[in-house]
Amino acid sequence: MRAGEICALVKDNVTGRVAHVLDAKNGEDRFVPLSPRAMEIWAMVPDGFGVTSATVDALFRAARDDRTLIKDLHFHDSRHEAITRLAKKLHVLDLARMTGHKDIGKLMIYYNESAEDSRRWHSN
Repeated sequence: MRAGEICALVKDNVTGRVAHVLDAKNGEDRFVPLSPRAMEIWAMVPDGFGVTSATVDALFRAARDDRTLIKDLHFHDSRHEAITRLAKKLHVLDLARMTGHKDIGKLMIYYNESAEDSRRWHSN
């Protein structure tokens, strides 16, 4: 999820292990399954996070500068990393539905299989 989508979550948007993202960047609602770790975090703030995406950005930059040598790392990079990892597990159409991508071509950037990985899939 994008920072703004996470910040906008409130109690009524989370049912079971699913977050209902309202009016996402692409203009449509979507449903996002939440990991066990996401559910642990949500349990700490069941009414919502109460921060803006600008605050998340500032906090992320401060933590990054204090704890890493990577100065061009941004919160949005975590979304890219998560989608790349999910691309190894989900069919492209399921991933598109989860992430809100309408253009499958743009989503394909997250499918980074090596030739060896691809060969293994086709040999079964």
